[in-house]
Amino acid sequence: MPVANDAEAALVARLVARDEQAFNAVVRAYERRVFALLFRMLGNRAEAEDLAQEVFVQVFKAIGSFRGESKLSTWIYRIAVNLSKNRTKYLRVRHAGEQDPLDSVAERVPFADANGNAMRANVAYVARPDDMVAGKQMERIVRDAILRLEPSFRECLVLRDVEDMSYEEIGSITSLAEGTVKSRIHRARAQLKELVERALGEAGSQ
Repeated sequence: MPVANDAEAALVARLVARDEQAFNAVVRAYERRVFALLFRMLGNRAEAEDLAQEVFVQVFKAIGSFRGESKLSTWIYRIAVNLSKNRTKYLRVRHAGEQDPLDSVAERVPFADANGNAMRANVAYVARPDDMVAGKQMERIVRDAILRLEPSFRECLVLRDVEDMSYEEIGSITSLAEGTVKSRIHRARAQLKELVERALGEAGSQ
């Protein structure tokens, strides 16, 4: 994993010195991708917006612990992933006994990422939308299925297939061995395929 370069080291030094302009520069550089990641992980725009703000608060508070052993972006995404894990657990507890929160939030999650870009189609082998169901229905089925994945699988799948990160970078973000990352992505894709095919079968029987 590439370590911080000289320019990044200088930026970090400014952040450690509580340089407000440096902090604003970091927010501008990463806010869209951080939000996109959280949006896909949580499936709720309002939750993602709130948590994205918290990510940068944590970046500012914890910058003194950054040692430059990875890229600054990797460290920021690690914070985002950890906060999303905690938020997911909280939401599950809060909604226990109620309607599955993933059922309700799935209605508000576009198949494209938060920047309007189409998701990388490693799930395309599941079915072609024009062969199975209307495009919008297929999008809803897939986005709902992603949200139903076990969280540790979902984060690896999202980082790989939506954020287009390398296995090495995903390992650094999640603190997992590269082999474990690959295994979880493989299992996530298998789970996603099963969920989508099951949903398509149910839709076809109605």
